[in-house]
Amino acid sequence: MLRRTVRLILSIVMIAAAGVVGTVATAGTAQADSCYTWNRTLKEGMSGSDVTQLQIRVAGHVTSGEILAIDGQYGPRTKAAVTRFQRAYGLSADGVAGPNTYSKIYGLQDGDCTPAHFTYSELNKCNSSWGGGKVSAGTAKENAKRTMWKLEAMRHALGDRPIQISSGFRSVSCNSAVGGSSNSQHMYGTAADLVGTPSFCTLSRQARTHGFGGILGPGYPGHNDHVHVDGRSSRYWSAPSCGV
Repeated sequence: MLRRTVRLILSIVMIAAAGVVGTVATAGTAQADSCYTWNRTLKEGMSGSDVTQLQIRVAGHVTSGEILAIDGQYGPRTKAAVTRFQRAYGLSADGVAGPNTYSKIYGLQDGDCTPAHFTYSELNKCNSSWGGGKVSAGTAKENAKRTMWKLEAMRHALGDRPIQISSGFRSVSCNSAVGGSSNSQHMYGTAADLVGTPSFCTLSRQARTHGFGGILGPGYPGHNDHVHVDGRSSRYWSAPSCGV
């Protein structure tokens, strides 16, 4: 919270200073961010690593069953996701990512690029290294970050109600210890098990519109006490007690 407050104050000072000298703040100069700073306005037809970074942060703002490709290409689906992100946070919803969109993202993320309401430690209760899974430690950690941004979108859609995570990344040994599937998405860093409130059925239904390929909840064997969401590339949903 302190870091975000400081960033907000610095942003106000920078904008005020620009006004004094008669310059106009442009995308990338309006606010510098300790995690990632966009240096240009992005719109449909553009490509690059900055598009990839944007896609990661808006991937949870999609239609039911949609999984946004994180490919660095600003196509129609990325434009639609940006539009939904803008609409969700009360911005002008034109599907063009500029200073106002970036400022909202900057306010939502911490210095380690995780969204404001989730942390790496929540997504890894197995070990401190992110190692021992089915992918490299770096890939597992990156996958967990992407999962968190989808959960951030889901949290906001639920009225900013906290979402509690009981399990995220697991090494092969951690997964075996809890009786996980031999090819569990947890070992790739792409999965999270949700508990607490809102209800499991509310979580299961809401997850459908936030880019999760996998949703397993009440009525699916072994999932009556939590909701599993993951980032697999194809859709597999089963929470029959909730109509999912």
